[in-house]
Amino acid sequence: MILNVKVKPNSKKELIQKVSDNEYKIELKEPPENNKANKRLINLFSKEFKVPAKNIKIKTPSSRNKIIEIVTQ
Repeated sequence: MILNVKVKPNSKKELIQKVSDNEYKIELKEPPENNKANKRLINLFSKEFKVPAKNIKIKTPSSRNKIIEIVTQ
């Protein structure tokens, strides 16, 4: 499954908003430094889709508009 995700790091709250079947808007409390926001994003999607974190890959890690690949079994 491929998802398009727009991420807003350094937010006051954490929020997952589904825009369409494969598009999400995410607000994260973590800063983008040292890959903290990406790690938190992986953890959120792991819980949301009930898959292990190792099955989630970020194709565009340095962009706010991310392409996420989730391998479900």
